[in-house]
Amino acid sequence: MADGVLHDIEGISAGHWTNTPGQTGCTVILFERPALAAVDVRGAAPGTRETDLLRSDRLVRRVDALLLSGGSAFGLAAADGVVRFLRERGRGFPTPTGPVPIVPAAVIYDLAVGAAIAPGLAEGYAACQAAGPLTALSRGRVGAGSGATIGKIRPEPVQRGGVGVGHIGWKGGSVTAIAVVNAFGEIADQTTVHRENGAAALRSDPRIDVIATGGVEATLGTATTLAVILVDAPSDHATLMRCAASAHDGFARIIRPCHTLFDGDLVFAAAMVEGTPTTTESLRISLATEVAVERAILDAVAAAAAPT
Repeated sequence: MADGVLHDIEGISAGHWTNTPGQTGCTVILFERPALAAVDVRGAAPGTRETDLLRSDRLVRRVDALLLSGGSAFGLAAADGVVRFLRERGRGFPTPTGPVPIVPAAVIYDLAVGAAIAPGLAEGYAACQAAGPLTALSRGRVGAGSGATIGKIRPEPVQRGGVGVGHIGWKGGSVTAIAVVNAFGEIADQTTVHRENGAAALRSDPRIDVIATGGVEATLGTATTLAVILVDAPSDHATLMRCAASAHDGFARIIRPCHTLFDGDLVFAAAMVEGTPTTTESLRISLATEVAVERAILDAVAAAAAPT
C-alpha cells in the first residue's frame, strides 16, 4: 500500500463553493451511479441530514451525492441545491412520482470566524456545477473548510484548518479520504505525538489545565472534523461500517483530544465497487482508511497554512 499518489476515480467528481470574505462554503462529492454508503458519528455535537438512511437495517443505503458544509445547522440547506441539481438530471431513488435524490450531509460550525452566514440552495447547486476530477479538487481554505480552525482547546489564537485529501493505493484497489478539519483539539504529526501514558501524563499535560480552569467554554459546540472515505475496491455495507470506524481511529491519532463534547466528528464511507471482500481484503481496506485519513488531516492543515 505504498502508493500515496492521488488518482481520479471513474464515476466520481467533487467541487467547492467558497465565500472567501465570509469564510464559509460547501463541498460536494457526486456519484454517477448510486453508491452504497455508511456513516459513523463519534462527536457529541453533530449537525446532519439523512444519515439514518445509511444504517444497516435501512431500505436505501445508497447515495447520489454527499455534502459537507460550513454554516452550522443553517448550512444543511445547501443540500437542497444538490438535490435540485440531481433532480434536473433524473437522478435519485425511484418512486412512483419520479426519482428522489439521496444527499446525506454534515456541517461544521464556522459562524464566528468570518461573517455569520451559511451556504444555501444556490450555493449547493453552484458547488455541483464546479465539480470535477478528484485530482483537480482544491485544498486548504476552500469549500466547507473556508472557515475551519483548529486548536480551540488553548486560549491562544487558533490556527487555520481546511480541506485535505489523503490517498492509499494497492494493486486492485485504493482508499481516498477527503477531510474537513475544524477540530477542538490540536494536530500532532507522527514525529511529535505525546508518548506519556497514564494519570501522570494527564496531570502534567497543559491541555488538562486549560480545561480545569474553564478556559474553553467559549468554544462549546463550535468544532467538528468531517471525512468522506471513497473505497475503490469490492466492499459490502459491513465493510463500509468497519471502514468508517477505522477512519475515526485515524482522527484520534492525529487530533488531540478528539471526539469531545465540543466536536461533531463524522465519517461517511462509500463503495465504488460493491462486493464481499475476503477477510484479508477487509483488513487491508480498514488499515488503508486509517492512513488515508491521517494524511488528509495533515494535508488540510498544511494547505491551509500555505500562502494564498
